Amino acid sequence: MTVPKYFRPDMERRLDGLDELARDCSYSWAHGADEIWRELDAEFWEQTRNPWLVLQTVSRARLEDLSKNEAFCEKLRVIVSAHRQALSEQRWFQAKQQQDIALQKIAYFSMEFGLSEALPIYSGGLGLLAGDHLKAANDLGLPLVGVGLLYQKGYFRQAFDADGNQIALYPASETSDMPISPVRINRGEWLRIQLVTPSRLWVRVWQAQIGRIKLYLLDTNDPANHPVDRCITAELYGGGSEYRLSQEILLGIGGWQVLQALGITPDVCHLNEGHAALLVLERARHFMRAHNVDFATALTVTRAGNLFTTHTSVEAGFDRFSPDLIKNSLGLYARELNLDLGGLLALGRIPGNNDVAAPFNMAYLAIRGSAAVNGVSRLHAEVSRDIFNPLFPGWPRYEVPITHVTNGVHVPAWDSMEADELWTNLCGKSRWFCEPEHLAKQFHRVGDQALWHLRARNRSRLVQFVRDEYSRELNVHSNLSDSEVEDLALRLFDPNVLTIGFARRFATYKRPNLLLTNPDRLARLLTDPHRPMQLVISGKAHPADLPGQRLIKDWNQFMRRPEIRNHAIFLSDYDMITAEYLVQGVDLWINTPRRPWEACGTSGMKILVNGGLNLSELDGWWAEAYRPEVGWALDGHEGEHTDADQADRLYQLLEQEIVPAFYERNGNGIPERWLSKMRESMTTLTPFYSANRMVREYTDRFYLPLAEKYQRRTVNGAQAGRSLSRWLSRLNDLWPKIHIARVNIENREAVYFFSLQIYLGDLTAQDVRVELFAEPIEGDRDNIHEMHIDHALPGAVNGFVYTISIPAKRPISDYTPRIIPSHPDAGIPAEAQAILWVK
Repeated sequence: MTVPKYFRPDMERRLDGLDELARDCSYSWAHGADEIWRELDAEFWEQTRNPWLVLQTVSRARLEDLSKNEAFCEKLRVIVSAHRQALSEQRWFQAKQQQDIALQKIAYFSMEFGLSEALPIYSGGLGLLAGDHLKAANDLGLPLVGVGLLYQKGYFRQAFDADGNQIALYPASETSDMPISPVRINRGEWLRIQLVTPSRLWVRVWQAQIGRIKLYLLDTNDPANHPVDRCITAELYGGGSEYRLSQEILLGIGGWQVLQALGITPDVCHLNEGHAALLVLERARHFMRAHNVDFATALTVTRAGNLFTTHTSVEAGFDRFSPDLIKNSLGLYARELNLDLGGLLALGRIPGNNDVAAPFNMAYLAIRGSAAVNGVSRLHAEVSRDIFNPLFPGWPRYEVPITHVTNGVHVPAWDSMEADELWTNLCGKSRWFCEPEHLAKQFHRVGDQALWHLRARNRSRLVQFVRDEYSRELNVHSNLSDSEVEDLALRLFDPNVLTIGFARRFATYKRPNLLLTNPDRLARLLTDPHRPMQLVISGKAHPADLPGQRLIKDWNQFMRRPEIRNHAIFLSDYDMITAEYLVQGVDLWINTPRRPWEACGTSGMKILVNGGLNLSELDGWWAEAYRPEVGWALDGHEGEHTDADQADRLYQLLEQEIVPAFYERNGNGIPERWLSKMRESMTTLTPFYSANRMVREYTDRFYLPLAEKYQRRTVNGAQAGRSLSRWLSRLNDLWPKIHIARVNIENREAVYFFSLQIYLGDLTAQDVRVELFAEPIEGDRDNIHEMHIDHALPGAVNGFVYTISIPAKRPISDYTPRIIPSHPDAGIPAEAQAILWVK
């Protein structure tokens, strides 16, 4: 136990495990541990939600008193014992290991991680998703490590001036205040590595603990670095292109080198967005040196173990860097790969792009270096296939090799204490570790009164939080007395009124002001004397996003209207603490992105376990989840409805369906229609849209198959990988020699007959697959038919006649023959994009 020096041995023994809990970020979803930190310093705990900081600042006298408090010590012993047992017990993945699973280690790379307010290294949904992924990996027992960056200032903190304009603040975080520790090696020295960059950058390594999961965080604030380089990890998403590229070099290249220095060689690397794309180069470089192969072979082998998850719905959203910047920052590194600048740039460009000024696209690099690519919802995968279609010239959009795993949230991290108790009573303590579909039948038994009691308690806590935050703002920005502040705060909100939440990044495509389209109509809804609403808004706009900042100002101006002040509030500095109160307390969560620009959107998933309902655009996850029984939907298919149409539909739903459903009560004061949707939403949606389901899906569909593929390519001196690399090179060289001499198509009484004379040149029949293709249509998914060799062409080298007969179910003009590559270990078209259509 690492304890303050003044701890006596008996005090250390009685408080055993206290610092262990304080350093472990898994405390953030363990409600039982909250009692420990409240005992140490209740007020400071509520302000910071940082157990490590609470432990560092609590007085010696207070700790001595608690060490003599039998009730406290027994409570601590129980929690520490349960915590340690959880770290060692068998979980879902250990049960799978009994089936001779070869997967040894997964490395998850992300620019940000949202684990708790104690570790402010996140900005929004991407980071929260990454944090939830690590938490669920811990719950399921996955052999996973995280790799990210440690920011001195993190993402900006938000305040408002007197006119309601956003102000961006950058307070520095002290590493001593965070639940992290230096990574020490050998004889105890701090792990530091030096990168091959023009400035020979020194990198320090820290470690955060999330149960059994380790998260390694890289930091350039090393005194050995130039002052400019020390600032590379100062801010998350700060600075310009050069600053961003420096961070991505650090994450991708430095991250892999850190794992190697620790003796960790993952089977699978999971790239959470394109920020980590340079990892594929460094992993290949390491393989080149270890096995004495060229870059093409190394990339062929290592990409078998890389998974790329894209979260972006517009091509312009990916990080792109100018050729000059790539040359200046990575020119020396390209030599390490035995690549010239053109060869390096080609990895981040569309095939055949000869524009010397074309930027280097990190997402393109990630796709070229990964065996599998996925979007984060079904609709997002469709959008992504459109975006990345140029990387696969000649291939139909829907054959672009991008699938999807719909995001999920780590439910225990977002449920309220009351929700946790209710779910535990109905489904047991291990409910988020079991098969998701098993929960529905158990939870559906919940009674109306229990559900309504849950909503009332959660809403009341949110109302108190809103009042406390309002009081804090008044104390800072006004000269009112304590009694005047208390009086104003008590007028704000009502714990029995329909409470609506809207919180997210303020970007124009998210349309955060759609609800404000008609301010007077919204005001009437909020101030209705019989069926009022109350509204909580929160969110930040990037400091460079002036249109997003104007949207925030519009809300602040609206809320200053005298009749609105007690019914609506904009909570500044949206963070995980604010998010927790919101997702637990709101009755209705509104989401209004412009379809199909929302890749997934996980905020609405967080309210499910707490009994909140969704009113959302049919975009992202809601396009999959929505049914009339579980909530409400806008149906703004792009180009079909204007924003004014959508706003009118939003108001109509509130006026005619949502508000009446909330306020219409039976003789016991229960809103039966509302509770019917609550029960169905909680029962059917909560288990599926959980990180438990999401991480299981990643494991079964990607981690395990990719580990097997990677190991197959590396065994016996990478014999299979070397062979495949030679085949790919040979295919690219010889593909242009393929030609078709004759095509014969006949309609033979309800049967179509196709015959092709094909000369493959120096390729063999085993190198290709000849197919008859038709666009898929509703009711006929059998749209691709393999053609087979009827006979060899006399006197020809690799010349064959391919034939096929198929039922004449569609017009014969729908069908087109084509030739594609074929190899038992190659991903087609992920690794071999060649295709020849027979015109």
